[in-house]
Amino acid sequence: MPDVATRPAPATTSGSSAPARPRPRITVGRVALHLVVVAGALVMLFPFAWAVVTSISPGSGLTATPSLIPDQPSLSAYVELFTRLPFARVTLNSLGLAVAATLLQMTTGAMAAYAFSRLDFRGRDALFAVYLATMMVPLQVLIVPLFAEMKTFGLIDSYLGALLPTVSTAFAVFLLRQAVNQVPRELDEAATLDGAGHWRIFTRIVLPNIRPALATLAVFAFMQSWNAFLWPLIILRSPQRQTFPVALQALQGQYTTQWDVVMAGSVVSILPMLALYVLAQRYVVQGVASSGLK
Repeated sequence: MPDVATRPAPATTSGSSAPARPRPRITVGRVALHLVVVAGALVMLFPFAWAVVTSISPGSGLTATPSLIPDQPSLSAYVELFTRLPFARVTLNSLGLAVAATLLQMTTGAMAAYAFSRLDFRGRDALFAVYLATMMVPLQVLIVPLFAEMKTFGLIDSYLGALLPTVSTAFAVFLLRQAVNQVPRELDEAATLDGAGHWRIFTRIVLPNIRPALATLAVFAFMQSWNAFLWPLIILRSPQRQTFPVALQALQGQYTTQWDVVMAGSVVSILPMLALYVLAQRYVVQGVASSGLK
């Protein structure tokens, strides 16, 4: 019987069989780039850190030399913030209006985006162009007609009057339409063959595939409504119905201002937006990249 030549078995390692990735080379350019990024981040974070330190430093003023070391830290500014004005009620007003405006913009924007992306009707592109053109009109131009309209309907000094102009925005339609365009039409055709109509395609196929864009819109819409100042200042007259930015502006006196209290209000105003971004941060970058805003 002839000898059978055997090949030596390949050497195996005790670890994973996948090849190890080469480590990135540390170069002078890479180190310099990281230093520039860290320096930019510190410059951007300094105003927020200074606001926090000023809010816990009683009697601090803007004329003092900026310092990140609090002198006799105290929470008296936060206590005075919620005792001088009804800031608890004001916070609930802003939070309620911001949440309602965000949900309404997500709903109306998604429906309009589906119509502009999936429904073929005469004048669709021209109508969409006109709709986008409204983004170029500043709010200051629309204040007078909006106020006259709210007065006609008897909605002055009401939450509904403050909410109606934010029910739908051209930005929401543009952002979500770009996301809907990324959803393959083959999915719609397959669902149509199974007997699905537009509503089922919209709720079962389109909406699950544009969740990153919806999360991105939620962050932008909430920030816009939470930071709104001009329209709530004009439409809401009662102190009990004021929003946070309007009440925060009332803390500034004509001759003197307690900047520690103002900074405490600024810190409180940042917390809801920070919490929302932390919850939606994994969708924001993906949503912006897929919607054409990059």
